[in-house]
Amino acid sequence: MAGHQCCSNPPTLDPSAGAGHVEQLCGLSTYVTGSPNAKHAIILISDVFGYEAPKLRKLADKVSAAGYYVVVPDFIREPFVLEDIANNPLEVWLKDHGTDKGFEEAKPIIETLKSKGASSVGAAGFCWGGKVVVELSKVELIQAAVILHPTWVTVDDIKGVKVPIAVLGAEIDNMAPPELLKQYDEALTSQSKVDFYVKIFPKVIHGWTTRYEDEDEVAVKSAEEAHQNLLDWFAKYIK
Repeated sequence: MAGHQCCSNPPTLDPSAGAGHVEQLCGLSTYVTGSPNAKHAIILISDVFGYEAPKLRKLADKVSAAGYYVVVPDFIREPFVLEDIANNPLEVWLKDHGTDKGFEEAKPIIETLKSKGASSVGAAGFCWGGKVVVELSKVELIQAAVILHPTWVTVDDIKGVKVPIAVLGAEIDNMAPPELLKQYDEALTSQSKVDFYVKIFPKVIHGWTTRYEDEDEVAVKSAEEAHQNLLDWFAKYIK
């Protein structure tokens, strides 16, 4: 069962958040930001709360400012509602919002980005989105990956990754605890097929990179550090 941490501190969704805009991309409402003429594209794949999360869009704007065309597709469509957890538990919600569907819907988006001129595409996934990004990494549809406090990613999944991957995890996380992250590290080390990076951020919880409290200085500083790690990874492998 998925733990409550997966849903803690939900964002206040805002369809007008961000400096970019929403357009249709391969049949999905998608937040886009940055120049469409950029030669490098990044897909950000949300957690269970979807693409209208203001801090996710703020990060998308930050990534676009580094010279990328950034897209945040609405793979979720109907975000998980924490207040309705008694009537619609996460395990039930997931039956209609599987990561396998996100993986399939990401494929034409990547092809479209490349057809529009992107010479390379990277992807970053948060919680739910981390699993989607790992699946894309297994079949080399992207050129580099970042997964942040991932959910449902097994050691066998990690063994199948075929592109450079950065794993950014939280010390306090029952979805991807430090013990599991260390197993990812060991698996990637033993494979020695791709460049990788596994980092555990102290004193923060699952979801912190896009669901931090503004008043929590430790979490804010840690989130900013993780965002910079993401940018550095893409600068190394996407540009």
